[in-house]
Amino acid sequence: MELDSKLQTLFSYLKGLEKVCIAFSAGIDSSFLLESAHRALNGNVLAVMARGSMMPQKEIDYGREFCKSRSIQFIEIEANEFEVEAFANNTPDRCYYCKHAIFSKIIKTAEENGFHIVLEGTNLDDMGDYRPGRKALAELGIKSPLLECGFTKNEIRAFAREMDIDIWDKPAAACLATRVPTGEKVTPELLKRIEVSEDAIKQLGFRQVRVRVHGSLARIEIPADGIEKMCRPAVRDEVSRKLKDAGFRYVSIDLDGYKTGNMN
Repeated sequence: MELDSKLQTLFSYLKGLEKVCIAFSAGIDSSFLLESAHRALNGNVLAVMARGSMMPQKEIDYGREFCKSRSIQFIEIEANEFEVEAFANNTPDRCYYCKHAIFSKIIKTAEENGFHIVLEGTNLDDMGDYRPGRKALAELGIKSPLLECGFTKNEIRAFAREMDIDIWDKPAAACLATRVPTGEKVTPELLKRIEVSEDAIKQLGFRQVRVRVHGSLARIEIPADGIEKMCRPAVRDEVSRKLKDAGFRYVSIDLDGYKTGNMN
């Protein structure tokens, strides 16, 4: 593949680092960054995934297969996010403390395996949202090549498609704890309920889904152009049944549609 000038800038940046560890979440941003580093550094790269309740199992499975299919060195570690008091209590600065704890573990794992530079996948578009975790990354010296090289989400998707990364058009994902209002405690059981509910809706053909939690009520967010389909009696009844089976008492649809960062 002939390199676009911006992609060439990224490859040059990565080559200058010689050897890197990628904090790998299996989302489109970190997948693109990992693939780019793998190509630029002739495989001299380590992928570390922090596995926890805040991450859907399908993401973990995809990350394993992504690395296996490319012969990328891959290590899974336990996030143990519920050991972070701010995470479990869901405080406003939850993301800062959680990121700090998890990336400290990633740094330790990387260094134990001979990698002393850790990269992550923040891009230019992420800077328009509330991201308290960015402070933790800065304090720990984590590098963000996609941000530093000025990549937007659309550019990442376009280059990922050229690289045959099959999730190039995958909808944006986020930590499952973002579905819970600040101040309401987060538990493994609650995150599993959210994961199961969102999977059930996706199986009905809705690609971008958030199930926001308000006590015993599930508030479903999907793009506005899918609301009519969601309200069809057969679909509505199926969604209601599956979410109640997952543990919710009430099920509602947000008529304003999906909005990123809606619980911030």
